[in-house]
Amino acid sequence: MVEPWHVMISCTIMATPPPDKIPPQDLEAEKSVLGSLMIDKEAVHRVTDILLSRDFYQTTNRNIYETMLSLYEKQQPIDILSVSQKLRESKMLEDIGGETYLTELINSVPTATHVAHYAQNIKNKSVLRHLIEASYNIGQLGYREGDEVDQLVGEAEQLIFQISQRSATGQFTEVKNELQNTFTRILEIQDDPSLLRGIPTGFNDLDSRLTGMHDGDLIILASRPSVGKTSLALNIASNVFKNQKKIVGIFSMEMPQEQIMERLLASEANIDLQLMKKGELERTGEFDDFERLNKAVDTLSQATIFINDMPTASMMQIRAQSRRLKTERGLGLVIIDYLQLIDPQNPRESRVQQITEISRGLKALARELSVPVLVLSQLSRDVEQRGGEPRLSDLRDSGSIEQDADVVMFLHRPVRSEKKPRDTNDNMMYGDTTTSEEMTSTSSQDQETIKVLILKHRNGPTGAHKLTFLKRYVKFEEPAPEYRDSASPPQA
Repeated sequence: MVEPWHVMISCTIMATPPPDKIPPQDLEAEKSVLGSLMIDKEAVHRVTDILLSRDFYQTTNRNIYETMLSLYEKQQPIDILSVSQKLRESKMLEDIGGETYLTELINSVPTATHVAHYAQNIKNKSVLRHLIEASYNIGQLGYREGDEVDQLVGEAEQLIFQISQRSATGQFTEVKNELQNTFTRILEIQDDPSLLRGIPTGFNDLDSRLTGMHDGDLIILASRPSVGKTSLALNIASNVFKNQKKIVGIFSMEMPQEQIMERLLASEANIDLQLMKKGELERTGEFDDFERLNKAVDTLSQATIFINDMPTASMMQIRAQSRRLKTERGLGLVIIDYLQLIDPQNPRESRVQQITEISRGLKALARELSVPVLVLSQLSRDVEQRGGEPRLSDLRDSGSIEQDADVVMFLHRPVRSEKKPRDTNDNMMYGDTTTSEEMTSTSSQDQETIKVLILKHRNGPTGAHKLTFLKRYVKFEEPAPEYRDSASPPQA
């Protein structure tokens, strides 16, 4: 009789390994390591950064290693006398086989020369056992039908990630071994300043100060609504693709994918976004919009830009999908639009606590994936009520954002002189830092000057730069040289 399909699947997942299958292990290597530690007092320094006691398969060997680590932490010698005495005090000496077994361990290895090699073998077997354990636990997740599927997938990916973290070992690098590489890099940058350590944004003045966007950095780009932060982020994504050929992942919780694509096309083709939406593009003459649009389509068809337009997403979902993209295609930059729309893990907590957890999660994401993470954020209304340029304290909902971020940048639109009434239809006008004459020379119906204020830079200087925002094309460009800001830092 053939079993029902659900019974067959259950048996496949729940079944224990066949009797002839034992978990991966290397008992000889375990004995060799323990023996080496007792015959060479320096051997312990070569294995403690590789092995944890849980990496030993045999309980007896695990207990002996834990005893040796206890002696090491107290700076006591590790030899047959000290180990046997410590085991006797712990009432474990007879359980491990007495001094006879300790003597056997010493006799099992003639020299401690290869102790690091033996330790790595033990570590590798431990990782394989954890992989088997994780596969079983992942199978059990499939039976939690009451939980959200995305949460279960996130837990499964976390189990695998933990195994990869356990297998990683850090090592010191001797300075003299890296001096030549560093010196060569300095010479290359000296000969060609366009070579940056980080990923260039595509805006020269900004890159000159930031030296690009660095792996592991959390970069905050904030402004009041409609100043242009989404447009700038998309311009950066396009520049990273065209200039660096790197994969860019965009989480857009504010705009659907269709609007993102329209903005990318309008910016790349230098065509009016509103005319494109209304179907009023020029077909003939000097300004053939369709010719430029076709070229933009050809360019963007090669783009390594991936868009996820979930209206709501949790940090777990963002982390899981970013990991997947990095694994499947590689990843150079993550853009999130925007921070305040990320679903909190615990809706019952205060908004400040929710944003604090999200901010920490974003920084952890940048470190885990080793890519820059560019996150858009809203500013509070205080900046409008106070007037002038925004400050770090204007970041909305939580001070933890500025603490966790490596770079914090604000977009600020200078306004006309107070002699002209504020345009009530434009909620983007705040502060009064620019004269009427300057605004007349740098702003028109189709373009305006936007300040980029770098108010925090963990590894470099702060300062202010100007960009020209071409509103029709939703595109930022470098301003003419006579309109560029000085390098003087703004007041925070």
